[in-house]
Amino acid sequence: MSKKLFSPLQLGRITLKNRVVMAPMTRSRAQNGVPTDIMATYYGDRAGAGLIITEGTSPSANGLGYARIPGLYNAAQVAGWRKVTDAVHARGGAIFVQLMHCGRVAHPANFVDPGARVVAPSAVAAPGTMYTDAAGPQEHPVPDAMTEADIQATIEEFAHSAALAIEAGFDGVELHGANGYLIDQFLGLASNKRQDGWGGSVAGRIRFAVEVARATVARIGADRVGIRVSPYGAFNGQSAEGDADHEAVFRALAAELSALGLAYIHVVDHAAMGAPPVPVSAKAGIRGAFKGAYILSGGYEAGRAEADLQANLGELVAFGRPYVSNPRLAEKLATGEELVPVDFSTLYTPGPKGYIDYPA
Repeated sequence: MSKKLFSPLQLGRITLKNRVVMAPMTRSRAQNGVPTDIMATYYGDRAGAGLIITEGTSPSANGLGYARIPGLYNAAQVAGWRKVTDAVHARGGAIFVQLMHCGRVAHPANFVDPGARVVAPSAVAAPGTMYTDAAGPQEHPVPDAMTEADIQATIEEFAHSAALAIEAGFDGVELHGANGYLIDQFLGLASNKRQDGWGGSVAGRIRFAVEVARATVARIGADRVGIRVSPYGAFNGQSAEGDADHEAVFRALAAELSALGLAYIHVVDHAAMGAPPVPVSAKAGIRGAFKGAYILSGGYEAGRAEADLQANLGELVAFGRPYVSNPRLAEKLATGEELVPVDFSTLYTPGPKGYIDYPA
């Protein structure tokens, strides 16, 4: 049995029973932005992980970019998520909610609240299409460039959603600053064309992420806040090409967030899924600048996870797709039990098939 992967870790005010993290994965089972009962079953079945990070959950009516993703900004959503956290805690697990504002990666057909808008740092459409239940794939619209008032309101939405997360029973929140969503849109030159205090320089590009983190920390405490980032990410139109400051942006961001005392930084490397690999220099720069826990991710299996933990490359390891079809993944990693393959055709379909019918 691997040893460090299955050793406990103190993360802020909670003790994780092992260092296996269930990575956040969109599964599109919410209804009108509200978590459903099958979501409580789904997460409860996976409580063997040391830490569960939920699917991306919008802190704002404007942030519900995809069809059937959940939100956390009203009372009905708090009640729905309370069933999820109760199910996880009843089985001895810990759970953070990932707060994901989709920004320009959205379509109005997927909004559930009147008056919701597609917003982003700049009026630059995301490439490609967005699936909608109403009309199938649709071109991403050109977003509204956020005004100063929009930016301040959105920062407050993140902080308010974090407070609702604690009310709903979550152990903490993860700010989604990766994969081309709103926080990452401010970090990247492909989506941020601003030349005011929210873009241009390294300090300007990281400012939105830092201010969201600062407001969230002020509301619920730094030991309950983590962040996910994706240096060299290529999803949703992001790219490091032509960005001489790319690694400097992530080092500076890590240093600012470390000064705020965040519980962890979760660094995405999607090379296993075809994205450009994240250079060792980028990971080392973040690792050196951030003093909290570091979550490794990117196509891990038990042997590599143990080796990287022993090499002190991080404190926790995130596992994604294997958790879809193996609710008892942490236990299987410990025993070497064979994993059940994923049915990719049911990843985002509504209902229980391919969601709660894998052997638990």
